[in-house]
Amino acid sequence: MAISRRKFVASVVSGTALAAVSTGELVSAWTTTAFAASPPGDVVGKITVGYQGWFACIGDGAPINAWWHWSNNWSQPPSPSNNGTLRAWPDMREYTRAYQTAYANLGSGQPATLFSSYDQQTVDTHFLWMQQNNIDTAALQRFNPNGGEGATRDAMAAKVRSAAESNGRKFYIMYDVTNWTNMQPEIKADWTNKMSAHTASSAYARQNGKPVVCIWGFGFNDNNHPWDAATCLDVINWFKSQGCYVIGGVPREWRIGINGSRPGFLGTYHAFNMLSPWMVGAISNAADSDNIYNQLNVGDQADCNANGIDYQPCVLPGDVSARQRAHGDFMWRQFYNMVRVGAQGIYISMYDEFNEGNQICKTAATLADVPTNSGLLALDEDGTACSSDYYLRLTGDGGRMLKGQIALTPVRPTQPNGGPPPPPPSGNLARSRPTQESSHNQSYGSANTTDGNQDSYWESVNNAFPQWVQVDLGSALAVNKVVLKLPASWGSRTQTLSVQTSTDGGAFTTVVNSGDVAFNSGSANTATLTFAQANARYVRINFTANNGWPAAQLSELEVYGPAAGGDTQPPTAPANLASTGKTSSSVSLSWTASTDNVGVTGYQIRQGGAVVGTTAATSFTVTGLNPSTSYTFTVTAQDAAGNVSAASNGVTVTTDPAPNTNLARGKATSESSHTQTYGSGNAVDGNQDTYWESANNAFPQWLQVDLGSATSVGRIVLKLPASWGARTQTLSVTGSTDGANFTTLKASADYTFSPSANTTPITFTATATRYVRLNFTANTGWPAGQISEFEVYAS
Repeated sequence: MAISRRKFVASVVSGTALAAVSTGELVSAWTTTAFAASPPGDVVGKITVGYQGWFACIGDGAPINAWWHWSNNWSQPPSPSNNGTLRAWPDMREYTRAYQTAYANLGSGQPATLFSSYDQQTVDTHFLWMQQNNIDTAALQRFNPNGGEGATRDAMAAKVRSAAESNGRKFYIMYDVTNWTNMQPEIKADWTNKMSAHTASSAYARQNGKPVVCIWGFGFNDNNHPWDAATCLDVINWFKSQGCYVIGGVPREWRIGINGSRPGFLGTYHAFNMLSPWMVGAISNAADSDNIYNQLNVGDQADCNANGIDYQPCVLPGDVSARQRAHGDFMWRQFYNMVRVGAQGIYISMYDEFNEGNQICKTAATLADVPTNSGLLALDEDGTACSSDYYLRLTGDGGRMLKGQIALTPVRPTQPNGGPPPPPPSGNLARSRPTQESSHNQSYGSANTTDGNQDSYWESVNNAFPQWVQVDLGSALAVNKVVLKLPASWGSRTQTLSVQTSTDGGAFTTVVNSGDVAFNSGSANTATLTFAQANARYVRINFTANNGWPAAQLSELEVYGPAAGGDTQPPTAPANLASTGKTSSSVSLSWTASTDNVGVTGYQIRQGGAVVGTTAATSFTVTGLNPSTSYTFTVTAQDAAGNVSAASNGVTVTTDPAPNTNLARGKATSESSHTQTYGSGNAVDGNQDTYWESANNAFPQWLQVDLGSATSVGRIVLKLPASWGARTQTLSVTGSTDGANFTTLKASADYTFSPSANTTPITFTATATRYVRLNFTANTGWPAGQISEFEVYAS
């Protein structure tokens, strides 16, 4: 049996094709702002991990009954001569069931065993680790399910669903179409007949109220992905017609159509709701990540912004066996680059990919945890001790940075062996850091202000106030003082200036108001300005006047943070966050006050990590929201020293529907059956000419819509194509909050559909329900249940 593996090795990063990308696409990170096409959901604003779930062992009960993905010869246990491209060894200590291999014992003397993904406890353990490390969502990989692996893959979907539900995580189906010969019809059938059923789970990932589906492999320029753009577009649009939010796992050069990407696919790529370019095999160190950031990521994000597409770039820890990891520095540089580019989400490749060595789940920390005859490396391969859960913890911190819970920083905050983070930098934080300016005169550029030499200086163009100069500290740091200098030999002068800070280089806050600052030759032409502590990456000095020369002048811009021993203790996390009310455009929140060793100064209300409000009180109303939309909120507390607490508990609230809004439009549907191409998605597409039709001569039948969350409904409107002849259908209406237990909203009755309108309203007592189901028992016009539009209203 051949191993099917999803790996695409593209051109070398420094190749000439990439180097030739237009520099017009390389937008400075200082001026790039991301405009999310979607609000925070289960993939936007979240960390998603790729979950293979494709390891099995003989004797585990799996239908495949093989050492699936552990061995080359699946009928024999893995050994040094029968290694299924295994590149790292899992930490086996938390699995309750393990399978003996033919490797020698571990360095510790313990037997060399491996796990089976088919054991529910394995999947439960993996999802528990996700929960413990604040990893939000898992994308279950699903290859062609129609061969010998199909039954095992079907079972794995159910196991992942159970584990996600048990551990409060989200999951979605990620189709990998590699080598799927009859993909176009079969992927649709697989979703309709099997996988769509899992969207009924409370743990199934949703974005914009829609179930998430990813298709990996469209547009790759190789024989394993042979489809043309039109075929791929048909599949994308079909899933969207089923009410899905569709992610595309695409080549890294998708936007420019070279190297790994087929040309002529840009329109197809733009049909996806979210794009996730693949990086495995393309980068192997931090410099590669920086190169990709400059040459591709910045332009990708701008293209997605312009086309209303969410962007979910790939981050990988690196292959253990190739010594790529650099004890987490490689992975953290990617997190830094993807957050600063403004990505809407991040995809981790992968969670359990021991075949590529890119796994983040618990891995052998030292050679004591590796079979002695395997030749495999452990996480300490570069001499740095790393705990087995290090890359889970690192991913959790990357997620915190994505969500704005910690400042953007190129300095990895996670310690490989679980120790405390390094102390913040001290001294002059601006020394040798990059600068920018509004202008400069002759050779007196802004870099002179951070070179440590008081005799070299920056000077703006003359007679053209206002002017400014700024320094980039590299990451957001606590600052409370600037020291400004002119050459000590110069005569005294006064400059009118203000000081501003920013965390992103776009929005600046004034920390020192504009005023006259004296530079006296008797005090070495040095001026010191202090201000309330602020978190800042960029510090800017704005000049409006100078009585000594008609230009702004500065020889040294020094920036300092609070002295060691200051207040570094953050407040406690706000507790008991709850919704106290909602409308179609607002949500009111309240929480229990935080405590602090000095004092809490205020609270930040966050939606998916983004700050949407601040207050000194313990309640707040978020306004400007969309009707019938699910929002998740947290709150953090801040003290006067700028210390920020951990986030409160999250609360998810769905705003009320707008008056006369069809709550079912574009939502996920399911059915007892359908005939030919007349699937249930047609009933919520807003087109009265398309319709759902059940299997013929097989009453009873049912049609159901999932509103996404429980909401009050009291009226439905049913339609058939206006051109059809009259008929009467016998049906009842039931509702459910969990998709399993239904109550009757309207008892079975005859409803007549008359030509020209063919529209029938049905009213009932308003009831909170998520799933609304029509149950059909007869139809005088055709021996099947038929509906072209299934509309649901609050009243």
